[in-house]
Amino acid sequence: MRKLLSFLMISCLGILFFACGGNEGNRSNSQDKAADSQQEVTKEAPKEATNALEEIKKRGEIKIGVFSDKPPFGFVDKNGQNDGFDVALSRQIAKDLLGDESKVKFELVEAASRVEFLKSGKVDVIMANFTKTPQREEVVDFATPYMKVALGVVSPNGQIQSIEDLKGKKLIVNKGTTADFYFTQNHADIELVKYDQNTEAFLALKDGRGDALAHDNLLVFAWAKENPDFAVGISKLGEEDVIAPAVKKGEKELLEWLNAEIQTLNSEGFTKEVYEQILAPIYGEEQLSSILIQ
Repeated sequence: MRKLLSFLMISCLGILFFACGGNEGNRSNSQDKAADSQQEVTKEAPKEATNALEEIKKRGEIKIGVFSDKPPFGFVDKNGQNDGFDVALSRQIAKDLLGDESKVKFELVEAASRVEFLKSGKVDVIMANFTKTPQREEVVDFATPYMKVALGVVSPNGQIQSIEDLKGKKLIVNKGTTADFYFTQNHADIELVKYDQNTEAFLALKDGRGDALAHDNLLVFAWAKENPDFAVGISKLGEEDVIAPAVKKGEKELLEWLNAEIQTLNSEGFTKEVYEQILAPIYGEEQLSSILIQ
């Protein structure tokens, strides 16, 4: 009996010892896990947002997206230099921001790639004849607009005079343009032939791969003037829109600077001066007020 009591006492002491030791170990592991979790939270904490305007100033160069094949707004001339209305405004933006108009790096964009170039950081600003629309406002921020535009339709001898004339015909558009969106949403029964580049689209019209071409009316007027076998039969389609610079969503400081810059270019007459040099020979002096936003 005495041996049995001794055995039971020793067993109880052993259980109590290991139980206490086990709890101590659990507390230690819990504390370690809590510390590790705190370290993970610290590591995953988001970085502060960068200020695009300050980054441009530090870099000493502003990257602006422009067209290479949309005269008279953005194109590459016979000497391989960027030229056009949007390009002239871009050079002045670089001069006013960085003190030298040569401190701009032009990135050539297609209509459908403009948003992606902003989102990926390939460009700081888009100045590629970018029409402001509600859909685009959801993914980029537009600055103060500088020009008005609507859709136009050009065809051989201007034979396409109305939407009805397009029924059963092939209409050429550029992917990602307002013309593409407009006809897809409002006239799904009209067959669209889509191209990435303006050069491809207008060549397709010349080759007869489509019966007409829809684009910004300012562009089709200019193109028809250089190609007398074609005429703009529909000069204004849909609502009048505006063209504006665009920046990546949330770039507040850069957007505010651009807003002020465009207002200054307008109020000091620079935009008008560029119109007279580049656009007036095509559209005439009398069209200035109907094209520019003053």
